[in-house]
Amino acid sequence: MDIAIVGYGFVGQALVQLIYDTKDRLRNEDIDPNIKYVINSKGGIYNPNGINLKNFIKFTNMDKDINLYNEDSTINVTFTDLIREKDVDIVIEMTPTNLNTGEPGLSHITKSLSNGIHVITANKGPILLAYDELYKIAKENNVQLGIGCTTGGALPSINSGIVELAGSKITSIVGILNGTTNFILEEMEKNGIEYREALKKAQKLGIAESDPTLDVKGFDTASKLLILTNILMKTNKSIEDIQLRGIDSINLSDIKEMASINKRYKLIGKSILSKGQVQISVKPEIIDANDSFYNVSGKDKAVQYSSDTLGDFTIIGGASGVVAAAASILRDLININRGYQYIK
Repeated sequence: MDIAIVGYGFVGQALVQLIYDTKDRLRNEDIDPNIKYVINSKGGIYNPNGINLKNFIKFTNMDKDINLYNEDSTINVTFTDLIREKDVDIVIEMTPTNLNTGEPGLSHITKSLSNGIHVITANKGPILLAYDELYKIAKENNVQLGIGCTTGGALPSINSGIVELAGSKITSIVGILNGTTNFILEEMEKNGIEYREALKKAQKLGIAESDPTLDVKGFDTASKLLILTNILMKTNKSIEDIQLRGIDSINLSDIKEMASINKRYKLIGKSILSKGQVQISVKPEIIDANDSFYNVSGKDKAVQYSSDTLGDFTIIGGASGVVAAAASILRDLININRGYQYIK
């Protein structure tokens, strides 16, 4: 399978390393990933026979610009070159998320699908803003669009909803979809520290970004919940439709008060179908020890589905971090290679 990687940040680097480290395991899956392109915002590299991953990884581990890597590759290659050549089976799109326009990822995905190339993406923006149109383009061109990484990384949330609830009407989606906020709240309770100290610890460990706004204000949870809701509950909601509140107003005294009566705060996203309308909220909620989310700990995430015919089920766990995100992309890659159809 010939592959182009578009967007080469931390997850992209982790994916290349993962593909290299698991090449023997992948061959047992009858898949031989051959990365021809690696493209970032400054340019990219290309080898029609496949980039030598061992040499490339060694080079990029020294924090060098990929456009200086010319050991076995053409340099200064662009996405336009990739589309002109059309010599890959799949594009893995991992450019930074833009929740307002979806760009540049939206254009990358649209052009790839339109040219008969499968796409896997970690980019929430295009899926949040234009999934229906991308689905239509993929179907018209008989290609697949893998989006498993966009709604919780390692947690198989969207794919489980699509596959395991097929034929059933989903009546609610409830989830802890952001590991960073879950970690912060647990640190406050476990170590008796205030919000800002817990946030600093999360940042020091690489769990929270230097600018944690999207996580702690609830926007990351909201965007993941919107993707799940719009795709699985067949709605057309936007961020403006969500009752949204983050965890940054919770202090240690709040945490201690709840702990004293065996309750906890969790940042919960909810989409509930009631009287024909779907109501969506993201906010800190107080849950007790009988709640299935009570022991969702650390960086873990969870999603719970309710349906009319298949009942309820809850998925909890999943690793966090760049390796887990890369592994979720690899999971979609393997499933597409197996012939699984996300787009039918």
